[in-house]
Amino acid sequence: TCCVGIGSVRDKEDFLHRFLPTVTENLLFLAHRLMNRAIGDKGQIEMLRLFRRVFDSLSWLLRAYSHLLPCVLQSKHYENIQMNEDDEVSAVTLLMWYNLFRTNSATVSEMGRKALSSIMDDVVYKMSSSANPVIGSAATKMLLLMIEQRSQALQLLHKHYKGLDDLVRKDWQGKGFDAALEHLIDRLQAEVPERGSQDKHSSEERVRAACVIQAAWRAYKTRSRIKKLPRAVSVLQRSFRERRRRQQEETEKRRAEEELRHQVLLRRQRAIRQFRQRQLHLLEILPADQVARFLGELENRAALLIQRIWRGHRERQRFQKSRHQLRQHKAAVTLQRAILRFLKRRRSQKNILAPWKGPKGLTDSRRTELRRQIEEHISLYPSSVVSLEGTLELHKKAQSMLQQHLMTRASDRAQEQHRQALLAQINTDMELLLNAPSLKEAAEEDASPFLSRSAPVAMRALQSHNALLQNMRLPWWRTLGDESFASEMLSQKDYDVEFESLYLGASPKHF
Repeated sequence: TCCVGIGSVRDKEDFLHRFLPTVTENLLFLAHRLMNRAIGDKGQIEMLRLFRRVFDSLSWLLRAYSHLLPCVLQSKHYENIQMNEDDEVSAVTLLMWYNLFRTNSATVSEMGRKALSSIMDDVVYKMSSSANPVIGSAATKMLLLMIEQRSQALQLLHKHYKGLDDLVRKDWQGKGFDAALEHLIDRLQAEVPERGSQDKHSSEERVRAACVIQAAWRAYKTRSRIKKLPRAVSVLQRSFRERRRRQQEETEKRRAEEELRHQVLLRRQRAIRQFRQRQLHLLEILPADQVARFLGELENRAALLIQRIWRGHRERQRFQKSRHQLRQHKAAVTLQRAILRFLKRRRSQKNILAPWKGPKGLTDSRRTELRRQIEEHISLYPSSVVSLEGTLELHKKAQSMLQQHLMTRASDRAQEQHRQALLAQINTDMELLLNAPSLKEAAEEDASPFLSRSAPVAMRALQSHNALLQNMRLPWWRTLGDESFASEMLSQKDYDVEFESLYLGASPKHF
C-alpha cells in the first residue's frame, strides 16, 4: 500500500529516491520480457493481458509519484518497448500516458521540457506510422489533453511538427473519432489563423518536391520491372514448353501402352480361336469311341492346372504369413550371436582372479573401532572351534574352496550358456517342424529353412542316404550277413551335388 501513497514508511527519502526507482525499473524489465514473449508467439493472448496489467500498475505508481517520470523515460527497457512497432504494444503505452495525464493534471504542468518533448515525439511518430484507429484515437486525445493542460505543448507542436494538421486530416479523417480530430485541428490552427504567403509557398514547394520524389521512384520501379520482364517471359516460356513436352510424352506413352495391350489381346484371342479349331479338327478325326477318353484327358489336364494354380496361390499366402516368423528367427539368431561374442570379449577382458582390495578411506580410528566391534561380537558369540590350529585349518579350507569356485565359475557359465543356446535352437527347430507342411504338399521352397549350412554334416548325411538306397536295392540274401557297408564303395556321381540344397545331408529330390 505504501507504493501508491496510502501507507507510511520510516525512511521516506530512501523510499522515494532508491526503492521506488528500483521498483519502476523492475516493472519495465518485466514488461519488456512479456512483450518479447507475446511478439514471439502471436497466439499467447495471456502474455498481452499480463503486459497490460504491468503497465496499469506502472500507471498507478506514476499517478502517486510523478517524480518517477524521468526514470521511466530514461530506462533502456522503456526505449526498447517504444521502439517496437506492434499495434497492441503501442496502444497499451499510449493508453497508459493518456490515463496518467487525465487523472493527474498536475503531471503535465510539472513535467520538464525535455520529458514533454520526448513524449510528444513518441505520440506523433506512432500517429504518423500506424493505421490502427485505436492508436490514432488515443494519440489524438492525448495531444488534446497535453495542449489543454500546458500551453507550451502547442508551441512545441508548431515548432517541431509543421503541417501536422494536414497530415492528421489526411490520414485519420473518417476513422470514427472525427469530433476529437476536428478539435485537435482547430487547436493547431488557432494560434495561426491566417498563414502568410511564405508558409503557403513553402507548403507548395514541399508538395512539388514530394511529387518529384514520387515520380522518380515510380520511374525507377517501372524501369526495374521492365528490365526483369524478358527474363520472366523466358522463364515462363521455358516452363510452359517443358510442361507441354512432358504432357506429349505421357500421351504418346499412354497411347503406346494402349496399342500394345490391344495387340496382346488380339493375339490371345487369335491363339484361343486357333486352339479351339484344332480341338474341333481332332474331334472330327478321332473315332467315336475315343472322344469320351479325349474329353476326360482334357478335363484332367484342366483340373491339374486349376489345382496347380490354387496351390501356388495358397503357398504364396502361407509364405507371406510365415515371412514374419522367419525374419524373427533370423533376428533372434543374429542377436544371440552378437550377445555371445560380447560376453566372450567381456570375460576375456575381466580378471577373474583379481586380488582382493580393502575399502578405501579406512583410517586408524575406524580400524580400531571395527576391531573393537569384532572382539565384542566374538565375546558375545564364541566360536565352536576353540583352538587356533583348527581356526587356521578352517580358514585354509575356505580359501581353497573359494579359489576352486572362482576357477571353475567361468567354465560352468560357458557350459550353461551353451546348454541354453542348444535348448533355444532345439525349440526353434521344433517350431519349424511343427509348422512345416506335409510331404504331399511340400514344395522345394519349403525345404530352405531345414538345410544344413555345414559341409561335413551334409556330406555325411549324403553318404548315409546313398548307402541306404544302395542297400535297399540289394537282394535279400546279400543283407543276411554284415549290415554295415563301406562308404568308399559309393560312385563318384553321388558326390556331385550342391551342398547348399541338402536337407540334413540329402537333396529333396532324393525323397
